[in-house]
Amino acid sequence: MNGPIGRRDFLRTTAAVTAAAMTGAPLFAADDKKPKLKKAVKYGMIGLKGTHQERLELAKKCGFLGVEIDSPGTPNLDELVKASKDTGVAVHGVVDSVHWRDTLSSPDEKVRAKGLDALIGALKDAKTVGADTVLLVPGVVNKDVTYEQCWERSRAEVVKALPTAEKLGVKIAIEVVWNNFLTKPEQLVEYVDSFKSDWVGAYFDVSNMIKYGVPPAEWIRKLGSKRLLKIDFKGYSKAKQWVAIGEGDEDWPEVLKALAEVGYNGWATAEVGGGGEEHLKKISAQMDKVLGL
Repeated sequence: MNGPIGRRDFLRTTAAVTAAAMTGAPLFAADDKKPKLKKAVKYGMIGLKGTHQERLELAKKCGFLGVEIDSPGTPNLDELVKASKDTGVAVHGVVDSVHWRDTLSSPDEKVRAKGLDALIGALKDAKTVGADTVLLVPGVVNKDVTYEQCWERSRAEVVKALPTAEKLGVKIAIEVVWNNFLTKPEQLVEYVDSFKSDWVGAYFDVSNMIKYGVPPAEWIRKLGSKRLLKIDFKGYSKAKQWVAIGEGDEDWPEVLKALAEVGYNGWATAEVGGGGEEHLKKISAQMDKVLGL
C-alpha cells in the first residue's frame, strides 16, 4: 500500500538525485528492454522520378535503412538489387499488390487462382531482391463472402503457396486491415497457427486496427515473438481518422514496451503519403520521435 514518504526515504531519494546530478547519470534507470528498430518506407512513397539508384540514395539521405516494394508493379528488379547493394538500403519486404483485387477469398475460383499466382510471383520477387517476407491481406469479408468462407478459401490458397515459400526461404506475412476479417488478435493468432508452418506469420499495422477497439500493444503481446514478423504504421485517431505519424491514438510508449516484451527487433515501416526530400525527412523525423530513435 502506498503512503506518505518517510523522512528516511526522503533523505535517501534526495541523496540519490543529488549524486545523479553531480555525476551526470540519469535520474531514473533507463529501460534496457528497448526494441531495436530499423526505419523503412514503402517504396512508392519516394516521390522521385528517377532510377532505382537515385531513389534509394534519396531514401538513405532521409534516414531510411530499408524499403518495401510492390509485386507486381516494380520494374527492373535486377537494377534494384544492384542499387540496394550500392547504397546499403535493404529491400526488406514485398507487398502483394493485387490481394485486394484478386482476393484469395473470392467466390470465383478463377479469381482465387489469379490471386495465388500473384502470391507465388511475389514470393519469387522477394527472393530476387533479398527480401524475407511477402505482405498478404488474405481475404475480404463482404456481402458476397462470409467470415467462414473467407477463412476456408483464403487458408486453402495460402497452403498451396507454402511449398514455394519454404523453398525460397521467404515468409508469408498476414496483415489485417479494414477487410472485416481477423478483427481481433485472438482470431489472427488462430489463423496463423492453423497453418502449423514456420513460413506463415503476422504483419501488424500499429494504426489500422485501432478502429476495432483493441489497443495495438495488446495485439503485439498476443501475437508474441513466434508470430510477429514485421510492423508498419501511419497515424490514426478515432476522432479524426488519418493523421500525421505521432498525432494518433497509437500510445507509442506502450507499443514500444510491448515490442520489447515480445523481443521484436526488426523493421518499422511507414505507410503514409509520399513526396520529395523535404517531405520524407519530415516523415523520418516523425518516426524518430515515436520510435525513440
